[in-house]
Amino acid sequence: MAMRISAREPLKACGGKTVARLAEKHGRLHRCLVHEWTAAAAASVLLAVVLTWPAARDIGTTIPQDVYDPLQQAWQIAWGGHSLATAPADIWDANPFFPEESSLAFSDSLLGYAPLGMVGSGATAAVARYNLIYILLHALAFFSAYALTRQLGARVPGALVAGLAFGYAPWRLAHGGHMNILSTGGIALALAMLARGHGFTLRDGYRSGRARPGWILGGWAVAAWQVTLGFGIGVPFGYALLALGLTVAVGWARGHQPDAPRRVLICDLFGGALFALTTCLMALPYLQLAETYPYARRSLADLEVFSPPLRGMLTAPAESWLWGESHQEVRATLAFPPEMALLPGFFLIGLAMVGLGLSTWRPRTRLWLAGTTVLVGYLALGTQAWGQGEYGYVFLFQHLPGLDAIRTPGRLVVWVSLLLAVLAAGAVSAIWDHAQAVMADRPAFDRRILTGLAALVPVLLVSVESLNLTPHPRVPEAPAVLRDVQGPVLILPSDPLNDQAAMLWSTYGFPRIVNGISSFSPRGQQEIRAVSTTFPSSESIAYLRSTGVKTVVVLRERVPGTPWQHASYTPVGDVSVGRRDVGTAVVFTL
Repeated sequence: MAMRISAREPLKACGGKTVARLAEKHGRLHRCLVHEWTAAAAASVLLAVVLTWPAARDIGTTIPQDVYDPLQQAWQIAWGGHSLATAPADIWDANPFFPEESSLAFSDSLLGYAPLGMVGSGATAAVARYNLIYILLHALAFFSAYALTRQLGARVPGALVAGLAFGYAPWRLAHGGHMNILSTGGIALALAMLARGHGFTLRDGYRSGRARPGWILGGWAVAAWQVTLGFGIGVPFGYALLALGLTVAVGWARGHQPDAPRRVLICDLFGGALFALTTCLMALPYLQLAETYPYARRSLADLEVFSPPLRGMLTAPAESWLWGESHQEVRATLAFPPEMALLPGFFLIGLAMVGLGLSTWRPRTRLWLAGTTVLVGYLALGTQAWGQGEYGYVFLFQHLPGLDAIRTPGRLVVWVSLLLAVLAAGAVSAIWDHAQAVMADRPAFDRRILTGLAALVPVLLVSVESLNLTPHPRVPEAPAVLRDVQGPVLILPSDPLNDQAAMLWSTYGFPRIVNGISSFSPRGQQEIRAVSTTFPSSESIAYLRSTGVKTVVVLRERVPGTPWQHASYTPVGDVSVGRRDVGTAVVFTL
């Protein structure tokens, strides 16, 4: 008898396959959501929101630390986005410091954040964008150190300590207004990805069978991105990568390391070339700057001013909740506390010292980490080191390309923090393993209590040192006249205390402005400021016209007590100059 096949059978089969595919996708999604890295990333962001509060709450109205450098850096990111969207080839020729050229190179450029600057426009958007990045860069620093130490072989509690120690070290609190210094997450993330790509851990060393070329390329790409954020942190990072590369190459040459697969070498060559090319392209404007403005070069005198004494390594900044007040007297003895209060964390140092004797890392690895930490700490002292640094940072400053542009050797504390974090992660991991072994035969409840304490205590200790008293002042509102002013324009008063706000306000349309502040002042700008103190005299008007300035805006509420306090009511020395009042400002059309 012939078998009768229902027309519904193919539909049932098709439906079954669809359900199976949906179930498989659901399973993949579930595994992704509960994966360690997903949880770590989410926890990183949540922790960053809490520890940078109220940046998230007042995201468009306040800014961390003060209303000086952060306003300038909010402008930098906004300018980068504006230039990428309108004239990418002219990105270095920014709108401040008129009539100077390539003014974006007057400071660390933060170009790596420029794509985010393409979202939104105006000063409020610039401030909100800055706060968002401020939160995320802390999250990235925590996550990257966590990922690095996990890749090296640390247990989860050890990696948590490392993430907190690197992402929220007390010294970072003094740099709440220096996004180029706080943006260190790319360093640890690049090292983590490169280690994973090469199959390297501190527990097992190199395992060529674990190599993953894609991670190598990704690591080099992240390293290149880190350099685009600024050379203050990027130059030492480049030399660190070079030193690591030479160490590995020597190990391979001597046969101390297993031969690397060919695809690993190819990826390293390609990735290294990408990093080198990015570094060279970023360096070109700064090299041109040194030729155009030779007086902008750093000297040994600059180095002496910003070199921290040894006690600075054990001094917390005023913004530290735990140590700030108690270290007030010590900070008063420092010549420049914001660059010299460099405490990595007392609890971190203690855990790192424990890690010299008790650690999941091998003894030789601990000694290598400790020795490198001491060496980098010695270099960070600059001219305050033994022999006035002649055999340390001063020697490197005089002989290594790029370091002669860095006047603040104390910023090498970034590497001190990272190395101490790796040592501490080894110690906490060993304590965790020991607690697990001791409690192996105990009831499950007792085992969870002891192992939980072994993880919780060091994490809490380091967390307490992360608490901050960082102020979040309100951002000055842009005067209405500056929302559509025609450039080139000089905004008065123009000095280091007012020009950051002028730069932020210029995000409404980005007119060319004379105002600007950086680590050095071009002599042309100094001359314009000096001559403009007599504005609106006929001599000052003629001079400003000769430089190309077409508009002068005097902000009445800001000029009292400055050399320009008379400019808003003094009779104009040239009848051809237009004058009109716009709110609290006076606009002169030259």
